Amino acid sequence: MASDNYVLIMAGGVGSRFWPKSRNHFPKQFIDILGIGKSLLQLTYQRFLKLCPADNIFIVTNNQYVDIIKGQLPEVRHSNIINEPSRNNTAPCIAYASFKVSKLNPKANIVIAPSDHLILYEDVFINKLRQALIFSASNKVLITLGVKPTRPDTGYGYINYSKNSMQGLHKVVRFTEKPALEKAEEFLSSGSYLWNAGVFIWRVSTFLNELEKHCPELYTLFAKGYDIYNTNHEEVFINRIYPQAPNTSIDYAVMEKADNIYTIPAEMGWSDLGTWASLYDVADKDETKNVLSGKKMHLQDTHDCVIQLPEDKLAVIRGLNNYIVVDDGSVLLIYPKDKEQDIKKISQEVNEAFGESYL
Repeated sequence: MASDNYVLIMAGGVGSRFWPKSRNHFPKQFIDILGIGKSLLQLTYQRFLKLCPADNIFIVTNNQYVDIIKGQLPEVRHSNIINEPSRNNTAPCIAYASFKVSKLNPKANIVIAPSDHLILYEDVFINKLRQALIFSASNKVLITLGVKPTRPDTGYGYINYSKNSMQGLHKVVRFTEKPALEKAEEFLSSGSYLWNAGVFIWRVSTFLNELEKHCPELYTLFAKGYDIYNTNHEEVFINRIYPQAPNTSIDYAVMEKADNIYTIPAEMGWSDLGTWASLYDVADKDETKNVLSGKKMHLQDTHDCVIQLPEDKLAVIRGLNNYIVVDDGSVLLIYPKDKEQDIKKISQEVNEAFGESYL
């Protein structure tokens, strides 16, 4: 039943590979990174209204972003914003939210998705999710959406899947997280791998059983509060026990260990918008193949760049090719686009050298 469909939108990350535009106090899911007047979170929320009632959509976030979410999504009830008191990666936040939803509806069939991805073909995306929800409603499976890779990208996780299908779903053979370039090239040429889009579908009861089996420490920690969830005592309980949760991803805690995982290949115009190059790939470009955001630029002999400036900043640039230029007020980044995987490390070095106010 559609009333049993729920969505958990994960919106607690800091988007460090999008530094300096994405900062700790205002990360990329809250930014109008596409220049269309809506943040990535707002686009994600509106997308899921096609799938289930608004009351069944929950935003899972760090407590420092609650006020931002309320400002961007004023229609969302406070009780539908699930607060993490500490950052312990994706497995604890999914476990916590799953126990809450299970207490509300033990028959819940859940979609879990990041808040900061771009989906160009939303109807395809929603139809694939409906297909997955129908399958997970009657089968004890964990499902992930997979995207056909277009390049040997070392920043994505890869799904090795069986070519045999059942109702359009394929058994997952194994997951490989962020392989070396040589391996990524091998995966691409084999035709048996998909990018892991980080979108999961399962019945809440199925997931909790798998969590208990493969990560009992995490299951036991949150199961203690089952009678407390969705009551006035929940916040005190979570503030006490959440920081004790192991810092681990859902991929490591469950997905890499379970043997009942299926994937649906989905050609949905997907990008995780995880890096400046991924934004460059999908954004509109001018006649010199630059992606520009800013009103005052005088460019000469400058090609294939991403340039983002404050509205009141004038930039005169000559002779740049394949660069990222981002002026975020207190930070100016000028960096080769083909070295963008280093930006996360560079931001950490900046933190050590100049302090966390620049993160």
